[in-house]
Amino acid sequence: MKSGRLIVAKGQEFAIREYDVPAPAADAVVIKQELAGICGTDLHMWQNGFSKEMVLGHENVGVITDLGKDVATDWNGVPVKEGDRIIFKPGTSSGAYGFYTEPDAAPHFYGGFSDYVYLDKPNTCFIKTDLPPEVAVLTEPFTVGVHAIMRGDIQFGDTVVVQGSGAIGLVTTICAKVSGAGKIIVVGGPAARLDLARKFGADVTIDIEEVTSGEERTELVLDATPGRRGADRVFECAGFLPATPEGLGYLRHSGTFVEVGHFVDMGTLEFNINRSLMVRNCRVEAIWGSGEDHFVRAMPILEKLEFPYADMVSHVLPLEQVRDGFQALNGDYRLGDDTVVKIVLSPDL
Repeated sequence: MKSGRLIVAKGQEFAIREYDVPAPAADAVVIKQELAGICGTDLHMWQNGFSKEMVLGHENVGVITDLGKDVATDWNGVPVKEGDRIIFKPGTSSGAYGFYTEPDAAPHFYGGFSDYVYLDKPNTCFIKTDLPPEVAVLTEPFTVGVHAIMRGDIQFGDTVVVQGSGAIGLVTTICAKVSGAGKIIVVGGPAARLDLARKFGADVTIDIEEVTSGEERTELVLDATPGRRGADRVFECAGFLPATPEGLGYLRHSGTFVEVGHFVDMGTLEFNINRSLMVRNCRVEAIWGSGEDHFVRAMPILEKLEFPYADMVSHVLPLEQVRDGFQALNGDYRLGDDTVVKIVLSPDL
């Protein structure tokens, strides 16, 4: 029986433990992890402090090492075998991978900050792919962008604002572009992230490090919309409370606002319902993660490789440097002298 390492988080501390990797049950799959992304949700939970031990890692790509005897195909009915690369949806009807609170209980490996992942939850959606790992690891966040854009119901030629230029903001920008947005405005920072946003389809970028006033940012957004009437669609992907009322101020009359960034409870805010919502006659939507359908829809778009997706992965760190990754995302979005976009962990470094 082989053994493997996994990271256990508690409070704001991380520990590496080693466990035996169980042989797969008849309906299970064991994968050797290649890469796992540090998500904004992971970061927000760490900022709040983990109340229980938790095995993290829900943005994953790996290679099948062991296949249960009853597993013959992936979610789409494509035959699979040992050695195939797969991605998987973290959420299932029986709980989620990457949020496991009993690391000492077998099969242990229910998260991607590890050497292996054990997939045995009923209705686990995993999909075979030939994407390079540095692109495949972005699948889960990409599906969030797919969900957001579908919920926002973008129309051909829409003026779209994306708040936030982290991974979720960037994939939402791509999804808006391929869905027919006529003009895309990205409000975020630092500057290197906005450079990437332009590669991914942004027509206008507003750097929050240079334009620190919400009122000034709103004026710049309105200036970039037809007739200064405001944006047709606004996607809040930053996950910071003040971004929501500011983003509502970007909307045109009868526009649509989609909340994408708050997957962790970061508190409450006050805003004027009459001025922010009623007078605008707006539609407000909010999404929760993504479903199997979003994964199925995402894969053919990603696999065309029409955008430089891998440029989003700014840093690949060994498991032992997980704390460095979280601290960089918690600070000025820099690791050393380099701007952080997406940090991924590799057990092979």
